[in-house]
Amino acid sequence: MLIALIARDKPGALQTRLDTREAHVAYLKDTGVVSQAGPLLDDAGQMIGSLVILDVADMQAAQDWAAADPYAKAGLFANVELIPWKKVI
Repeated sequence: MLIALIARDKPGALQTRLDTREAHVAYLKDTGVVSQAGPLLDDAGQMIGSLVILDVADMQAAQDWAAADPYAKAGLFANVELIPWKKVI
């Protein structure tokens, strides 16, 4: 099952993102369930959130993955959405 994780950073949290980025990227690589991932950007090119496509068994697995993400543990996100996603192209 593909799940799109769309997360928006808390205002003024860029330093939290930068401080936690190495652990977050390692988590993306090590868990084996990430199909695609990258930061959301503002008009100036600053990172303001995340888009991660997860390939997991079910929504509970996606929720568990999201809760264990170093970014989530650091309190980076203002909100997180987990939405079932269908790849077309």
